[in-house]
Amino acid sequence: MAVSRFFSLVLLVGLFIAHLFPAQAQSYPQISLLTFGPGEELYASFGHTAIRVYDPVRGQDMTYGWGGFRFSENNFYVKFLRGTLPYYIDAYEMNLMVYAYQTENRTIREQILNLSPTQTQQLLQVLETNMRPENRTYQYKFFYDNCATRPRDVISQACGDSLTIPSRSVSTGKSYRDWMNDYLGEQPWAQLGMNLAIGRPADVITTGWQAMYLPTNVHDQFAHATIRQADGRVAPAVAQDRMVFQAARTFRKEVPFIFDPNVVFALLTIAVSVFSIRRYRDGKLDRWLDRLLFGVSGFLGWFLFLLWVGTDHGVTAWNPTLLWLMPLHLPLIYWATGPTSTTARRRTYFLVTAGLIVTGLIVSNVPGGADTLFGLMLLIRCLLNAQMAGRPERAVARVA
Repeated sequence: MAVSRFFSLVLLVGLFIAHLFPAQAQSYPQISLLTFGPGEELYASFGHTAIRVYDPVRGQDMTYGWGGFRFSENNFYVKFLRGTLPYYIDAYEMNLMVYAYQTENRTIREQILNLSPTQTQQLLQVLETNMRPENRTYQYKFFYDNCATRPRDVISQACGDSLTIPSRSVSTGKSYRDWMNDYLGEQPWAQLGMNLAIGRPADVITTGWQAMYLPTNVHDQFAHATIRQADGRVAPAVAQDRMVFQAARTFRKEVPFIFDPNVVFALLTIAVSVFSIRRYRDGKLDRWLDRLLFGVSGFLGWFLFLLWVGTDHGVTAWNPTLLWLMPLHLPLIYWATGPTSTTARRRTYFLVTAGLIVTGLIVSNVPGGADTLFGLMLLIRCLLNAQMAGRPERAVARVA
């Protein structure tokens, strides 16, 4: 009986001590890295990353993300195209965030980080600084400063050199463009447009750190990261990796085969080529067709040129697409095909254009064949015009 009373007393003392000194794991907030799967809309195609701060002692459970923007922003589309649209850090309750992504059927994964009390406090201070009105906005850059790189940088800033990401400086063997295209295979028109718009900076081969401009890569890199504890012990940076919500498997509505860009441009190229060759055999060239094709090319070229010189995206410079979608087609096509145009002028214009098209197609890294097909269509028109201009002995009826 005495022994039983002794153990009961020990148990009561233990419970009293535990109440006074709760476990260290419960005495400070738990920090997690949240990774959200891709969504249906183009802006959501690459997923999202956020930081969760779970503090059961204070009854708080908040998420912090750097992907917010306001459709009500003045001149929204102009700022979006120019790369000057302000993006925000926003804080939401965890349950609201989970509900929002569940309704969009987007997977949610949580990586609970193995942070010390000091590292946790440093991270909370960084978040608090970011949430100040003067710090809440930033200039979004798709490859370099976005909703995935910001959480990565915040965690790295809080942990300092105690955080080690093994593949940080290791080449992935894939460029920014390659990583981007992994997410756009089911959106062929968006893939074509985005690839035409970005230039040589997108073809830089990324390191592990640079590849973390995509949320999934942030998740995968941190899964292999380590962190040095206060006692010098090295532990995994992620204490637990769990699935908060698994999206139901669905099949994205595919673009009908006939409307796939490769099919559209293949049919267009065949139609224009057959028409052009038949007219050439009859000794006729159609100025209206040249003006239409090269006029559209020039218009698109000016748009891409403005993306280069008039925006601050950082990835639209040195675009080889401009070699065949040359802006100066507008107005040069009218200069080369006008009523006062000479044979030498036409021949020079179309031969130079043919050379630029060939060079542009060689150095281009646009996937698929739509751009190549369109370029070949222009090239055929160039060669026919140059050939006809080089044979002045043959009467040519240039149809207006």
